[in-house]
Amino acid sequence: MKTKAKNKKNVSTDFDPVKMMRDIRDKLTREIMGMTYEQEKAYLKKLLAKD
Repeated sequence: MKTKAKNKKNVSTDFDPVKMMRDIRDKLTREIMGMTYEQEKAYLKKLLAKD
């Protein structure tokens, strides 16, 4: 007898987490390009403080 998973959710297959992560990483890379270490550190600290 086969059983079906009861907690199966309707998840959209359009979501690609790998693509999303790569897009976020690429955007961040473009934003910090050319910054010194200290500037990057301050930028990331400010970005994390927003949340």
